Amino acid sequence: MVLAKADLWQIYNGLRYNFLYNGDINSIHILLNLYDLETKMTNISPKYICTKEIRRRVKRLLFPRKDRQLISNNITMLIHEDIDRLELTLYLEGYKNGYYSNKWVNILEDKTIKYLPIEELYGKNYLFHYNISLEGIRKLKIEFWEDIDRKDKETKYLYDFINTYCEKVIKGKIYNLNMYIDKQLKIEYNHNKPNIEEEAFLSTKELKNIYNMIVKIIMKNTINMYKEASWFGINDRVLNRYL
Repeated sequence: MVLAKADLWQIYNGLRYNFLYNGDINSIHILLNLYDLETKMTNISPKYICTKEIRRRVKRLLFPRKDRQLISNNITMLIHEDIDRLELTLYLEGYKNGYYSNKWVNILEDKTIKYLPIEELYGKNYLFHYNISLEGIRKLKIEFWEDIDRKDKETKYLYDFINTYCEKVIKGKIYNLNMYIDKQLKIEYNHNKPNIEEEAFLSTKELKNIYNMIVKIIMKNTINMYKEASWFGINDRVLNRYL
């Protein structure tokens, strides 16, 4: 029985929601299998980059607190799985976007046969996924990314998707961060006498600044990841025409 596109759309959304918000690993495996059946995806390789940048930026933001390393480590341990799920989900969304962009697939194919003999395309695993040294391909990729930015500016799909996820999943954890941090003793010497006290809890302002910074990092990196995955998608679609 062939499912209608509307039915498939509902299935995709349900599986994606279960994976994102309920941490259901089985849902993403089913989703990947469905995507493989629908698009024969071959080059899926998301790069999980948000967590590393968050760790570094939190330490800088909280200077000169002595416990900024401890706080940074706790934050990344607390939310890295949530961020990884979001990164993987948006990577897949971007890939699908590129794969089904017939306009850009056709444009890339036209460019490709100007640079490469058609016989070279058969059995090829990579096209211009990583190599954009040709000026025409480099310009095409820039135009393609600009088109994604233009559409998202109109629809705010990516912005709303990421912002909603951060609000529902990450915000509460960050604003309750003091509950998760083991307090670190701070030792200061005054006239050679040690003064031992705990580092102060994070203030509401500090928590707000941390959360806003995390959202900005996630927004920037996951949108770039979405665009990179879209580029992979149109490249794979061209190659799949020559299987």
